[in-house]
Parts: sequence; C-alpha cells; structure tokens
Amino acid sequence: MQSIDRKKHWENIYQTTNNNNFSWYQSTPTTSLEFINEMKISRTSKIIDVGGGDSFFVDNLIELGFLDLTVLDISEAAISRAKNRLGNNSSKVKWIVSDVTLFDEVEQYDFWHDRAVFHFLTEDEEIKKYSEIVSKKINAKGILVIGTFSDVGPKKCSGLEIKQYNELSLEKIFSSSFEKIKSLSVDHNTPSGKIQNFIFLSFRKKKTN
Repeated sequence: MQSIDRKKHWENIYQTTNNNNFSWYQSTPTTSLEFINEMKISRTSKIIDVGGGDSFFVDNLIELGFLDLTVLDISEAAISRAKNRLGNNSSKVKWIVSDVTLFDEVEQYDFWHDRAVFHFLTEDEEIKKYSEIVSKKINAKGILVIGTFSDVGPKKCSGLEIKQYNELSLEKIFSSSFEKIKSLSVDHNTPSGKIQNFIFLSFRKKKTN
C-alpha cells in the first residue's frame, strides 16, 4: 500500500473510532512494560514507540519516570488524541507524524518498540526499508522489541491485510544487524472478547567491527 493511501486509511480510523473499540486496545500494555523491566532500560534511555499514536504505552512510561520519550505514528489524529488525553504531560513527549518507512530523523534510540505496526508492511520493499531504518536508528547495544500477529493469529486488521510471522521468520529479517534475546507468544484479549495471538521478539544491536 502506498504511503499516502495508508495515511488516509489510518486518519479515517482514528477520526471515526473510539479508543476502547480498537482490537489492539490495552489500558496497561503488560508485555511491553515487562520487556522494559527485563532489559533494565534506564529512566534516561532514549525510547521510541513506533505506531504509538493513541496507545497507553507512553502514559505508563511517563508514570514510571522515563524522561526521553518519542512517539511516532502515521496518523495526526491519533497523536492529537494522545496529546489531549495526556494534557500537560504531553509536553514530556516528542511527537512525530510520519510513515515509519519514510522516517528520516537524525536521532538515534536506545529502545525501539513496535507493537502491531510492522505486520502491516506486506511488500518486500517496505519490509527491507523498515529493517534498514531500524538498523540505522538504534544505538550501539540498543534494544529492539517487535510484536506482530503470529502465524496462528489474525490475517487482517482494521480492514487491511497483514503479514503473519513466527519466531524464525521474524528473527531472519533483523538478523543481519541484531541478535535475538527472547521470543514470546502472547494471547491478546480484544475489547470484543476475541483472542489474537502475537509473537514478540526482543533483539540487541550487534557489535560492529
């Protein structure tokens, strides 16, 4: 899907749907927070939440005292909603409206978090571009956490086709620049009562010669 079409799709979604009606809704993103804790991410680490839009991940990170937070989302409407929800706390976050495959900020990060964005990239060229951006944007020894629908999870989300992954297929995409730390299968209970199976992988940036 072309970037302009993808942006139009997500702007419409966030302009017409309440947060707690999204299938991915979590008031407390337990799995993501567990990775933060397990990796011993410091409060001063540079953290980016890709596709974080109206997610509550950043709310929890602010509450825990993390100081250098960035949220990237393709939808300006999603980010506006998050800012309104956070009120004065929104000034503690750097907000970026961009398609992740076009992300060209010079900044680098210690912790890159992506829950349920990567699986929307279904074309080989986009997947390759994403992996190149991640490799460039994560600091030496930085951490990458990716969560996607597994090969027993949904095949579509929000009206779009997605790409399913298992541990091996997801690891392969990032293996040139990262070494896998952990793999985790997680059943997510949606607000409508359905169960969606996710595969989460954490990686550490490989040392360069």
